[in-house]
Amino acid sequence: MNLLLSAKELHRISNDSNLAGETVIIDTRPLDEYLDGHIPGAINIDLMQFHWIDTSRTGIRQFNRQMNILFSNLGLANTKFAVFYDNISGPSASRGVWLSHYSSQLNAFMVDGGLGEWKAEGLEIEKQTNAFSHSELATNANSKVIADLKMVKSLIMESSGKKYVLLDCRSKEEFDGRVARALKRGHIPSAINIDWSLNIDKEKNGRFKSTSDLAETYSLIPKTDEVITYCQGGYRAANTFVVLKMLGYEKVRMYLGSWGEWGNKPDLPVE
Repeated sequence: MNLLLSAKELHRISNDSNLAGETVIIDTRPLDEYLDGHIPGAINIDLMQFHWIDTSRTGIRQFNRQMNILFSNLGLANTKFAVFYDNISGPSASRGVWLSHYSSQLNAFMVDGGLGEWKAEGLEIEKQTNAFSHSELATNANSKVIADLKMVKSLIMESSGKKYVLLDCRSKEEFDGRVARALKRGHIPSAINIDWSLNIDKEKNGRFKSTSDLAETYSLIPKTDEVITYCQGGYRAANTFVVLKMLGYEKVRMYLGSWGEWGNKPDLPVE
């Protein structure tokens, strides 16, 4: 599954009168960075502001309502392409791709290397703001790409025999409990740790590493198993979700509440 566009490919699309009219470019960075310069035609929504750490039945219902409002305000109709970017192939743009899959808007991509790659190619930068183009959109929640607290708790506490991998995408310091960002330190029991930053090639404008390098990083995870990614708030985990989908893993979910939810529940086990 190809979820990436190069800066040159997006530039070519933007200059194609047919494709440009069907494409919404979303800058997922903070507003001040957007105002300092962005890809021409891009609208701005700082996706880091959309944390969600309540995956109860009521919480998910409210999350779905919020995402329907968000996608409608972005002007994403079923026939349009959504292209997300941030400064590198980072968590914010990845979150946009995951949200698109969750909302069943599957024509979603992220710019490999983000604005850094766009600038490295010497492409035009724009500073004027662009308005949203609202379009009513009834999103259809895709339950196959999301995990909630109840599901994760069931997997680790019941001997169901189901093959799964719980993948913690945070730093080793967070995983080990040396850095605390919740009431509790550590990680969800049975989780393994692969830091999301290993997905990024820092010497190539923050683009993703090659497919062969990424495949080596995740080689110990069987493609037949169900994989659930998590981090602190579902952004770094979204980056790994994108990578695993591109590597051909079919059964990948992201635990939306992540450690922000699990680590703040006094009654839940941690390691």
